[in-house]
Amino acid sequence: MDHEALNKENNRTSIRSLLEILMVSTKLGFTSFGGPIAHLGYFHDEYIRRRKWMDEKSYADLVALCQFLPGPASSQVGIGIGVMRAGVLGGIVSFLGFTLPSVIALIVFALILQELNIGEAGWIHGLKIVAVAVVAHAILGMAQKLTPDLKRKAIALLALVVTLLWPTAYTQVGIIILSALIGYLLYKEHKENDAARINFPISRGFALICLALFFGLLILLPILRKVTSLHWIAMFDSFYRSGSLVFGGGHVVLPLLEREFVPNGWISKEAFLAGYGAAQAVPGPLFTFAAYLGAVMNGWLGGLLATVAIFLPAFLLILGTLPFWDTLRRNPKVNGALMGVNAAVVGILISAFYQPIWISSILSPIDFAFVAILFSMLVYWKLPPWIIVLTGAIGGSLMALL
Repeated sequence: MDHEALNKENNRTSIRSLLEILMVSTKLGFTSFGGPIAHLGYFHDEYIRRRKWMDEKSYADLVALCQFLPGPASSQVGIGIGVMRAGVLGGIVSFLGFTLPSVIALIVFALILQELNIGEAGWIHGLKIVAVAVVAHAILGMAQKLTPDLKRKAIALLALVVTLLWPTAYTQVGIIILSALIGYLLYKEHKENDAARINFPISRGFALICLALFFGLLILLPILRKVTSLHWIAMFDSFYRSGSLVFGGGHVVLPLLEREFVPNGWISKEAFLAGYGAAQAVPGPLFTFAAYLGAVMNGWLGGLLATVAIFLPAFLLILGTLPFWDTLRRNPKVNGALMGVNAAVVGILISAFYQPIWISSILSPIDFAFVAILFSMLVYWKLPPWIIVLTGAIGGSLMALL
């Protein structure tokens, strides 16, 4: 009887955890504007500062891992946090909450509003300014934790300079590898006392199956595409391959998707660009642009298929690497490499803060004044992010009338 009661209590706890993850991730899905770097700022504020679901170092290590893996880094961080909180189901729920709002919005855009030019709306500009305030706040918090000494400040500076001067996805991966090597050489004898042990409620066997599935689909889908000539398999293959081979976030996937679908006539150049404008207007990951493309080509079902296909690689990779991550990061030599990588992530964040976030958002003195107000509301008055987002949208609309 006691055993049954314990099982019921555990089930209730699991359901509560899943509902909590769904509530928080859905709120983030509706309010996280500004691209992957801004999303990491929103995640940090909600999951780490407010709810303390992870310690600062574990979050930084998870961000470093997801920056290194191909795919949408912010979505992978959200999935990872969900997995740590409530297992694989927690990861799925976290992903759905964060992703579905923008998927639904973009499918609706594809079906109804393709011809409207929303990219120039004042409230869109206001939301870009919100992203500046959020990212600045995230960078300050992470820099204090991850670059406390001159050596790590120098690594961050190197990453900042290199990624600004050579802004490619390969540069980002290269600087992470170089920073890992520098960190290993500088800090291989360093012992961390504050690295909390992370519990991953998934087995290594399951993780290996996920990795095998990731590589298996990457090899098998192009073969099936040629053998069957089925439109749905060809679509799935194009989106899956695009999601598998992208380093550097959502903006990098756009040219890949354009090469897959525009030259062969599946979607017109005009429709592609209209969808890109719509994707800038919605919160959540830019990878949900795939939902728009799928919906243009094959309606609602096409939008959902495209979403599953482009995010599946990210899911398989994060589930395949997480169970090995805690053991690796607690090894002194690996930990030294991670210290270098974490410092580099700060530099990469500052670089992304300038290009494209700052230069595409702060265009005049009034923009700078507005971002200073939003930053103060967020950092000093500690108002919740949804108020900052709402203020940004209203302020942007009012500024457009001036």
